[in-house]
Amino acid sequence: CLVIPFFVLHKQEALEAHDGVSKGKYTIGLGQDCLAFCTEVEDVISMSLTVVTSLLEKYKIDPKQIGRLEVGSETVIDKSKSIKTFLMQIFEKCGNTDIEGVDSTNACYGGTAALFNCVNWVESSSWDGRYGIVVCTDSAVYAEGPARPTGGAAAIAMLIGPDAPIAFESKFRGSHMSHAYDFYKPNLASEYPVVDGKLSQTCYLMALDTCYKYFCHKYEKQEGKQFSLSDADYFVFHSPYNKLVQKSFARLVFNDFVRNASSVDDIAKEKLAPFSTLTGDESYQSRDLEKASQQVSKPLYDAKVQPTTLIPKQVGNMYTASLYAAFASLLHNKNSELAGKRVILFSYGSGLTATMFSLRLHEGQHPFSLSNIATVMNIAGKLKSRHEFAPEKFVETMHLMEHRYGAKDFVTSKDCSLLSPGTYYLTEVDSKYRRFYAKKDGNCTGNENGSVVNGH
Repeated sequence: CLVIPFFVLHKQEALEAHDGVSKGKYTIGLGQDCLAFCTEVEDVISMSLTVVTSLLEKYKIDPKQIGRLEVGSETVIDKSKSIKTFLMQIFEKCGNTDIEGVDSTNACYGGTAALFNCVNWVESSSWDGRYGIVVCTDSAVYAEGPARPTGGAAAIAMLIGPDAPIAFESKFRGSHMSHAYDFYKPNLASEYPVVDGKLSQTCYLMALDTCYKYFCHKYEKQEGKQFSLSDADYFVFHSPYNKLVQKSFARLVFNDFVRNASSVDDIAKEKLAPFSTLTGDESYQSRDLEKASQQVSKPLYDAKVQPTTLIPKQVGNMYTASLYAAFASLLHNKNSELAGKRVILFSYGSGLTATMFSLRLHEGQHPFSLSNIATVMNIAGKLKSRHEFAPEKFVETMHLMEHRYGAKDFVTSKDCSLLSPGTYYLTEVDSKYRRFYAKKDGNCTGNENGSVVNGH
């Protein structure tokens, strides 16, 4: 299940005009269409409460059937108390407190760590036969400047269990972990990160190269043949902005050319040959290589990557949720064609942590069939039901959230008039920093409406 703050959205073209930048800087330069953001009544906890409740209700899962709950997030609400503990309110009222797991944090990678933890639990001798749930939830916000248009917000919940239509090919997993200051949040008084944009892109591509190398090595060891892009049907990337996704797939095409030139077509060989002797560092800085590799990879990109880009382009960077929103886009666009297909995913978190892993898809049985999963997610309906806000409202909201970050003893407007029924929203942070939420259960016109939950 997927939750996006759809009611607060503005188009990137409008933000270009508002910011006084050249036309196309955000839409073409970054490859983004829209940006979603949380207002004062939503945050990563409210989105998580909404998405977990929705998952349980839509698939008719008894909360007592959940034995593990893992959360991935880099949006810090509390330096000690995990987001997972807020979510336990859903299960406590059903008498289920026997649920393992906590939060995982490292930039945008925490959701993948949480997913691996849950999958490993189901595959282990510790598994007690119940389902696991993985939640990825983040609000990506930036200070005024060139990084602000790459923000976004969303929460995703994934149900983990046996005989799933989406299965891991764990033997092919390749990871790369290193130390870098490309993106980090050292100022605990601010929600905004410190970003070195150029270094961050280089780190991302270096991690991609290394993960692909390890992935290919493990594939070749298991399968007895060389891996190339033709051995997978789709590729899904962590998506800070779409232009980086385009560059990333082009980079894999270049990797295949360097590893085994016979795996690419004659046009690609001709275009990429002048760059075959570049060192790694030189290749990351070469604009000519970047341009040539994107040009030759475009037909493959359109077939193997473009179907994964819908939600990230429409919503923006969702940090831990970005990769899985891209995968949800693939399920939305191609669900009737995915049975038997292999999908490669690349997860990246600054600082840095990265993994490339493989999934094999099957149609599955109702209600967990690929077609029903796509129906339940209702991506088209959610995108269509959004409410567009002007850039001025976005900036005004950012200023309010700056003031509210780390604050206590305040009450929100409680305006949930644009929220869908079943959505949780923040109502108050009291004098002890305890957070209170309500659930919209009907037509809300601005007053608190629904059941109240709190953080103690």
